[in-house]
Amino acid sequence: MRKTHSSRKGTKHAFTFVEVFAALVFLAILVPVIVEGLGIANRTSVVAERGAIAGELAENKLNEILLSSTNGTATDTQTSGDFGTDRPGYRWEMTQGNWDQDTVNTMSEVSIQVFYPVQGRDRSVTLTTLVSGSAQNP
Repeated sequence: MRKTHSSRKGTKHAFTFVEVFAALVFLAILVPVIVEGLGIANRTSVVAERGAIAGELAENKLNEILLSSTNGTATDTQTSGDFGTDRPGYRWEMTQGNWDQDTVNTMSEVSIQVFYPVQGRDRSVTLTTLVSGSAQNP
């Protein structure tokens, strides 16, 4: 039996100019799309991380205000502030008012809104709770 080769001896296999050009065009289209997708994913993760931090800060501040309040009302506390050098850029505001949904019990609605910057825009997280007792706006 005799072996036959489909290619000649000494010929080299290589890509043609058209094949190389087509691959470069494909990469020129694909690379910017991938880079933009990575940028969007990065921005989304920053927003999510800062939002989670703001949620924790809001919960801590709300608990702090409720624990330091008298008779379930936060009349003796500040209504806004920041979190100091530990969390620069994060600030909070408190609102309090009567909750009109329950006519039997006197309830107050206390809300804490934490603002935080992401790429030059302020975003916020709000936590609200109900406390018993009459509310007076501070």
